[in-house]
Amino acid sequence: MRRIGLTHACVAALLMIGSWTAAGTPPASASDTPGSGSPTASAASTRSAPASAALLQAMQRDFGLSPAEAEERLAAEQRATALEPKARKTAGPAYGGAWFDEKSEKLTVAVTPDADAATVRSLRSSGAAVRTVEHSARRLDATVSRLDRLDAPSGVSSWSVDPAANTVVVNVVKDEPADNDVRRFLSEAREAGPVTVRTVRAAAETFAAGTVGGDPYYTGNVRCSIGFSVHGGFVTAGHCGGVGGQVRGWDGSYIGNFQGSSFPGNDYAWVNVGSGWWTVPVVLGWGTVSDQLVRGSNEAPVGASICRSGSTTRWHCGRLLAKNETVNYSQGAVHQMTKTSVCAEGGDSGGSFISGDQAQGVTSGGWGNCSSGGETWFQPINEILGRYGLTLHTA
Repeated sequence: MRRIGLTHACVAALLMIGSWTAAGTPPASASDTPGSGSPTASAASTRSAPASAALLQAMQRDFGLSPAEAEERLAAEQRATALEPKARKTAGPAYGGAWFDEKSEKLTVAVTPDADAATVRSLRSSGAAVRTVEHSARRLDATVSRLDRLDAPSGVSSWSVDPAANTVVVNVVKDEPADNDVRRFLSEAREAGPVTVRTVRAAAETFAAGTVGGDPYYTGNVRCSIGFSVHGGFVTAGHCGGVGGQVRGWDGSYIGNFQGSSFPGNDYAWVNVGSGWWTVPVVLGWGTVSDQLVRGSNEAPVGASICRSGSTTRWHCGRLLAKNETVNYSQGAVHQMTKTSVCAEGGDSGGSFISGDQAQGVTSGGWGNCSSGGETWFQPINEILGRYGLTLHTA
């Protein structure tokens, strides 16, 4: 068996942002999450461990919080994460979406005017704030589906539901709104349903990179980052390699092969692990925070804090901005992505997005960088687990 030392170089190289390496026997799994994208499966682990001091320090640094405020914020986000699927069920057809409100530190649930008084009382008694909106989540999701069938030009970066604004937001690259193809797309989009247009600084792009030195994994001449350990391997981004492609570790040794891969349309893949390598439920903190244990995959709500680990820019945090967003890369559109305010750069593709101790997804792409800022998208982890029948490795 390959010996893995407890040095930063080795652990960083192997965990590569959240995955599979550490010396000794992997920690016993107390609550492995089944491979399913359903709300029940994603909530398979509801245990919550106290946040580490290093994680709280990162929250203080990135969000300008005091130690007490950081602890309160994380606790409030955990409550909102647990409440969201219950609120959706309670609201039924009147459900208009939900998001974590940073000021009140509560889950806000939108409902249409046809929600009866008993439903509103039930939502409020559960601890949620309630807002009345015009459009149901079903109508907004249907609008996104109609836009997904359109041929989007390069000047259109992405589109998704904004539950707080109760509309579908179409993001257009600055200086492109006057382009004839963009104008045509927007005209068709407005016919599809309630749409609002916003501008972004740059077009979305994936975050793979050519082979360079560091602590990555390699396939061909591409460098990417590991996402999360699953039993038998790890998950990562689909644009990093095709089925059958060989994967090498930080030291050039053989790890395994891409067993499944999808891009565009989706952006996910999984790689089997063998030849002396093994998996552990850890996301690398790169010395910025302590390495983080993964305890489940409960899906955080819009507005919650979220952090990313990657082999280029390492550990960064931000906020979850939107779900079910379609991203229009030059290679083709990718659907059902989650958008964040966390920065990333080339080589970070495939890396871990985590909220508290809950796995959220693998880095796909974005715009900007970690010097001037930007936005990134990730492919949700539960969709990947369900697609390939994988089980998340948890602590």
